[in-house]
Amino acid sequence: MTKVNITINGQQLEVDASMTILEAAESAGIEIPTFCHDPELTRVGACRICVVEVAGARNLPAACTTPVSEGMVIETESERVIKARRVNLQLIWANHPQDCLTCEKTGSCKLQDYSYRYNVTGSPYQGEAKVFELDNTNPFFFRDLNKCIYCGKCVRKCFEVNGAGAIEFMYRGFNSKVTTAFDVPLEESSCVMCGMCVDVCPVGALTPLQGLHNNRPWEVEKVLTTCPYCGCGCTYYLHVKNDKIVGLTPNFEGPLKGHMCVKGRFGWDFVDSPDRLKTPLIKKDGEFVEATWDEALDLVASKFKEVRAQYGPDAIAGLSSARTTNEENYLFQKLLRSLGTNNVDHCARL
Repeated sequence: MTKVNITINGQQLEVDASMTILEAAESAGIEIPTFCHDPELTRVGACRICVVEVAGARNLPAACTTPVSEGMVIETESERVIKARRVNLQLIWANHPQDCLTCEKTGSCKLQDYSYRYNVTGSPYQGEAKVFELDNTNPFFFRDLNKCIYCGKCVRKCFEVNGAGAIEFMYRGFNSKVTTAFDVPLEESSCVMCGMCVDVCPVGALTPLQGLHNNRPWEVEKVLTTCPYCGCGCTYYLHVKNDKIVGLTPNFEGPLKGHMCVKGRFGWDFVDSPDRLKTPLIKKDGEFVEATWDEALDLVASKFKEVRAQYGPDAIAGLSSARTTNEENYLFQKLLRSLGTNNVDHCARL
């Protein structure tokens, strides 16, 4: 692959000629702020927070869309760059709610982080502010379009990764907003509630309803685990606070790049359901009563022996589950075959 020599913040680098300035900087451990960039999505350069100064260039190009070239000299934190980013942030704050103290995104909001980084405490630009009604009509997340910064990541994620194409920019200019076709509720659109849009939103415009007002990012322990719903093997981080699951974020570094379905993303609250069984139950006199594991397993073993003795091993069958590990399913089929039957099937075929 062709290489080029560039200089970033005085650091000389040899990088792939196919890289953008942003990718080259990241390869050297240099962080450039971004709102709209996602390595999985098309490059749009919409937010302009990633602008850098290139020697000999008249304007400040967007690092996420500008390719590197031989001999390029780049400054990522020059006086011009910092001034441009401050103005950019001030323009966003001119039309953005300032309820950071109670916003669920506090602690993981890029707008807050960059405002702190560049000492932006508000906006000198005055004018009309957009006012959209809070949309909490669907059961999984709410949309506060007043906080949308128009980065477009949710739109591209929905089109380019999920393929649902449920949302798009609608209307023009000041009245623009991200919404569904004909502005109908999400549940009446082609949205499949996968939550991918929620996971890439850099601000508080899209927020899960689960765990609402119950945790802050610095209060939780993140535990990497695997989704139990099917065999795809999606991994994610459970957010645990006081030994309770209070939230979930996908593992973007995993083999499936954080892609999830509605079950995996939002269907974790069964863990603490009061309807879950905590002990085995055995029916006695027509009623289920709690039993020990030894009692339950002895009863099952005796019933297996009774059926096999009376009707033969082919009278026994086993139906396994997708919500267990491959190893557990292997042991399950070995158990059934040890009883003399090959009647083993799987719930996914139902």
